[in-house]
Amino acid sequence: MALADAGIRRLLVDSGEPRGWVPLRTDLVTALLGVWFGVGLMIDAWAHTTQAELETFFTPWHAVFYSGFAVVSGWILWQVWRNVRTGRQGLAAVPTGYLAGLVAVPAFAAFGFADMMWHTILGIETSLDILFSPSHLGLVVSMLLIITTPLRSAWNAPDIGDRPTLGRLLPALIGLAFATTLVSLFLSYGDAMQYQSLRIVEAFSTVEENGASRLALAMVVTNVIMLAPVLFLARRWQLPFGSVTVMYTIAVLMPGAQTEFTNVPVLASFMVAGLVSDLLIRRLRPSGRRRGAYWAFAGLSALATWSLYLGFSSVVAGHLPAVPELWTGTPVIAGLIGLALGALLLPNAVGSEPAAGPAASSVVDAGRA
Repeated sequence: MALADAGIRRLLVDSGEPRGWVPLRTDLVTALLGVWFGVGLMIDAWAHTTQAELETFFTPWHAVFYSGFAVVSGWILWQVWRNVRTGRQGLAAVPTGYLAGLVAVPAFAAFGFADMMWHTILGIETSLDILFSPSHLGLVVSMLLIITTPLRSAWNAPDIGDRPTLGRLLPALIGLAFATTLVSLFLSYGDAMQYQSLRIVEAFSTVEENGASRLALAMVVTNVIMLAPVLFLARRWQLPFGSVTVMYTIAVLMPGAQTEFTNVPVLASFMVAGLVSDLLIRRLRPSGRRRGAYWAFAGLSALATWSLYLGFSSVVAGHLPAVPELWTGTPVIAGLIGLALGALLLPNAVGSEPAAGPAASSVVDAGRA
């Protein structure tokens, strides 16, 4: 036992070599295994929503979910072990961008055990309480760190530049898009993507009940959830055409699973909105150095997204909502919120040279995590 402890301590001592980056194909495998992980959660979310008779932790849905965790975690550990075999130790053995995911692996396992004990003692949640369970919150935070590993790996990779191709950026897009689905899942009580078209039109056809205010609030929440990740990426890179379409297509899978895809027209409106946003990026070329274009994209992308949302719903319902102020004003509010997000994320244009000092160092360190 003492020899084993000594060996572990020796491995944890940093051998001092600079940490390196993994190749694109490694990040792509990490992202695709993260898809397994993320889809497993979607299936589990579907089961909790539709299977009221769930009474045990040991279900086929949990098997898919936790097997996804096992394979992506094993892959991350293997990247570290490959470096250990070459003589690296401690942080030197962890590829750049993989540290946070590596730390999250044992954290997720611990929260998974806590979740099993929670369900065994207190039962299975099947309603709103599932989104506030402490063990579930621990699982989602650690899962988010794991599946965004390709994003952190790409952030300061020496081969990516400021204008990456869609293929080069794809692992990062997949990771961040699945992270968006996690946020939407745990804020699903305010998710406008879960509404059906007829319900949307009916909600905005009267101001006498709470339906209109609830939908308007859900649109605000979902607007931030969907747009903020795109603006985050657009501040770092000149996004290639198709980036937002990829992200929005992945992002609609979680609300689709939760509603058994009974709201396909609404989900389709977001996929079209992703395409429109890509066209806006091609035309405006928003970036960290082009603040005006960045702000314009933020506002116009949100305006287009929610105009399409209401437009698709009205076509399916066969008529516009009865209160014109609601269906004309809410996309404008969404656009203004988008503009505010753009101003918050990019209050000052980024110069051609990286800023010196602790702030710049912290950005680099975040990319190395």
